[in-house]
Amino acid sequence: MTSRGRLRIATVVGARPNFPKVASLMEAYRSEGDGVVDPVLVHTGQHYDDAMSGNFFRELGLPRPDVNLNVGSGSQAVQTARIMTGFEQVVLDQDPHAVVVVGDVNSTVACALVSAKMGVPVVHVEAGLRSGDRSMPEEINRIVTDAVADLMFCTEPAAVRNLARERADPDNVFLVGNVMVDTLLRFRERARSSHILEEIGVTAGSYAVATIHRPSNVDDGAVLVGLAEAITQVQSAIPVVLPAHPRLRSALAEAGLEAWSNHAPNLTMTGPLSYLDFVKLLENARVALTDSGGVQEETTVLGVPCVTLRNNTERPITIEVGTNRLGGVETEGIATAFRVALQDGASRAEGDCESQARGGSLPPLWDGKAAERIVPILIEWLQKRA
Repeated sequence: MTSRGRLRIATVVGARPNFPKVASLMEAYRSEGDGVVDPVLVHTGQHYDDAMSGNFFRELGLPRPDVNLNVGSGSQAVQTARIMTGFEQVVLDQDPHAVVVVGDVNSTVACALVSAKMGVPVVHVEAGLRSGDRSMPEEINRIVTDAVADLMFCTEPAAVRNLARERADPDNVFLVGNVMVDTLLRFRERARSSHILEEIGVTAGSYAVATIHRPSNVDDGAVLVGLAEAITQVQSAIPVVLPAHPRLRSALAEAGLEAWSNHAPNLTMTGPLSYLDFVKLLENARVALTDSGGVQEETTVLGVPCVTLRNNTERPITIEVGTNRLGGVETEGIATAFRVALQDGASRAEGDCESQARGGSLPPLWDGKAAERIVPILIEWLQKRA
């Protein structure tokens, strides 16, 4: 412990999907670990501009990072190496009792590796998720992070089973719920005051939301062309709103699709949206089409039918409860899945589905209290090691 008897816990945030997860943890350090936890927030700068980072900190009430590595963009290897080099000095300077990493981005695996090699316990929040597809960089990040993690917190039962197959110590694996859901439920009401629907010019229940960002989709020109064709078909049936990461716009240009949206009159491409704006947009959508794991989870809570633009998912619970279906990456498969989801969306709009998963159920422990469970377990575990 520190000289004051407090546990210094370094928590890493790096990319846009991390921010809602870490917001939940930082709040729990304050409420559940008051007087015990000395939190250190480390921003790697993997996502660094205001649209991808700054407005999330403001909206979610995240404190200013204690450390910002400002690594910026780069290839998988370059970005991971920069994070590792910078984070090594953070560990030396801060001397944390544990390092908490979340999700499956490059910041997750880079900081986990540095910590493990320096003898600092690694805590992985959102551990055990597996798609079975090692062509995805995120899958490699998940596997490597869990291989070096000392304490693992899981969002769904399948993740616990995956870790058991990989022979993780069952005493250090905990099913706690979903920290991203914590933040969604905490800020959902505030998001409803957003004016994003009026700004875009859509009405509730009348449109689809699409997101594309996975390297397996964005970096393969042939796959991206097929996805664009599928979305073109979708927008002929229902307006589509596509918040576009700058990297997606660049990939569209490289694939010769610079003018794609000009030939799709019912497609609206926006820049990256703030957290509250996106939650408002998503909650009021009739259907979502996405390659994002987080959106699969959010739509499960919001009761929005989701088509996953991939051949697999590391979040099978979303399929089990009935809100999500795999559309693949081929145009016809996506179109077929969309037609089914559109009918689900019509039923929801008519009141057959409430604002939860179809049938009124949610995955176990997705109740907004995951971080409240994590922090006491983490404190007790660290105190036993002291």
